[in-house]
Amino acid sequence: MGNFQAVHYRASDGTEPVNDFIDQLDTRRQVALDNQIDRLNMLSGDMAHLPFPHTSQVRGELRELRCHFGREQYRVPYRRSRNLLVLLHVFQKTTSRIPETEIQIAEARWADFKARMNALRRRRPRAAGHDAP
Repeated sequence: MGNFQAVHYRASDGTEPVNDFIDQLDTRRQVALDNQIDRLNMLSGDMAHLPFPHTSQVRGELRELRCHFGREQYRVPYRRSRNLLVLLHVFQKTTSRIPETEIQIAEARWADFKARMNALRRRRPRAAGHDAP
């Protein structure tokens, strides 16, 4: 098994909520998040997860990529689909626990992703990271 590839979740209307969120940040914050996302691309079957404090398990197979910019904390919930790490959601964390609504958004997007990827006709996810096409 080769390296994993981080990809942005793409909604059925073609939008990419994680990418859109990151694009709205200033350049320094974008670079900080993109650098953490790039770390996911180094993972393989030998090392399936980045260790804490870079990632942690949220619920079931849902994990979070933990990104920091100074005192600001960002979280990127993701799940694995074969060799893909699907970045489902991103938000700025302001509380000690992840709000349930943020988890529900990620889980709903995962359900949508799986339903469309299991359909007969599908559109491939686009690579994530600062060098993505």
